[in-house]
Amino acid sequence: MLKKLTLTNVGPASSMDLDFGKRLNLITGDNGLGKSFLLDIAWWSMTRKWPAELNSSLTVGKKVRPHAKKDGEISFCFTAKSKDERYSSNYQRREEAWTGRSGRPANPGLVLYAMSDGSFAVWDPARNYWQTKNNVDIQERRPAFVFSPVDVWDGLEEEGSVLCNGLIQDWATWQKEDGKAFKLLKKVLKALSPNEREAMVPGKLGKLSLDDVRDIPTITMPYKQDVLVLHASSGMKRVMALAYFLVWAWLEHGKAAEHLGEEPTHQVVFLIDEVESHLHPSWQRTIVPALLDVMKQLTKRPDVQLITATHSPLIMASVEPLFDERRDAWFDLDLEKGDVVLRKRPFVRHGDASRWLTSEAFDLGSARSLEAEETLEQAARILSEEVIDAELAKTLDAKLRTLLGDTDPFWIRWRYVGEKQGWLQ
Repeated sequence: MLKKLTLTNVGPASSMDLDFGKRLNLITGDNGLGKSFLLDIAWWSMTRKWPAELNSSLTVGKKVRPHAKKDGEISFCFTAKSKDERYSSNYQRREEAWTGRSGRPANPGLVLYAMSDGSFAVWDPARNYWQTKNNVDIQERRPAFVFSPVDVWDGLEEEGSVLCNGLIQDWATWQKEDGKAFKLLKKVLKALSPNEREAMVPGKLGKLSLDDVRDIPTITMPYKQDVLVLHASSGMKRVMALAYFLVWAWLEHGKAAEHLGEEPTHQVVFLIDEVESHLHPSWQRTIVPALLDVMKQLTKRPDVQLITATHSPLIMASVEPLFDERRDAWFDLDLEKGDVVLRKRPFVRHGDASRWLTSEAFDLGSARSLEAEETLEQAARILSEEVIDAELAKTLDAKLRTLLGDTDPFWIRWRYVGEKQGWLQ
């Protein structure tokens, strides 16, 4: 598990310092302030490779470089099996590489990274290891498995070797065999579903066309039709891909651990950029609790750490019942006087999603439309005046009627003052 991350002269700020919670970590902030950047750094810290280094077709996950003419440093700390492991890396400009302590990462668990564009990356402590000789890393195994959005569905190959069959072929094979893999997939899909009524249940295998010989998995929709996974919604595809990779990584890890004569891990770190991406609000309210619980379908003693960036007030509201300051953390990025500032904020429960919009997480003036917010500000100003311009008040009243609902609480004060002063009949 990732415990601490310290950055100097790297990214949008001159320094950043994150003390992660052992279970849930939320990162908020406006576009362009560094949320995805922090997830890339977290992945690199646990694997020592940037995603795009291992799959050149990716448009995200590129190597991070320090600020111009300044020395960059990335320091991080793991909670390993028996003790905390600390590392520090510096950027060598001529080599264009981050160097530091050599050796295999101490992180003992699986790491899954769901990137914002649909790419996925998987790191397995049993398969993606390496050795060190004379303080030099010897890459005897693949550093990680990195999938472009196309690779997720069609499989990953490199130099003639098949590294992964992909979701379509593996799902279809597992379903035909109806063994352990398919049973796990069904459990994980159910665990990640928003509710019983909308549970993701595999349907019968289907065909895409007469010219495509593949058996294509389907999902049985709430309206009782089987829909090819390739025709499912973007949100369902993302959740299905996450379920598939969790099962695929777990099964492959178990085989590798048995081959090595080791006990399989019970730990997993989820890195998820924009966890709410493509999800309906009903799914946004359940996805984070589901991700924290999903490992219970795979192992009897799960240990999960989730680090996710979000723009969703519903995501923030959804974690209110479970957020625990002792093992969870919320980090917020802000732009202040032209500088990016990262803060670990105390988690304050707001009760509903609209109040999160006006919180420090999103910094909006109100949860209304921008035009409604501006008109209400004008209306509030004239209500504070001793003598109100009747014509101006009538103009604002007509505009407010096009912007506010009939039950909006602002009407109570507005109508009281208007009727009292006579400009509202």
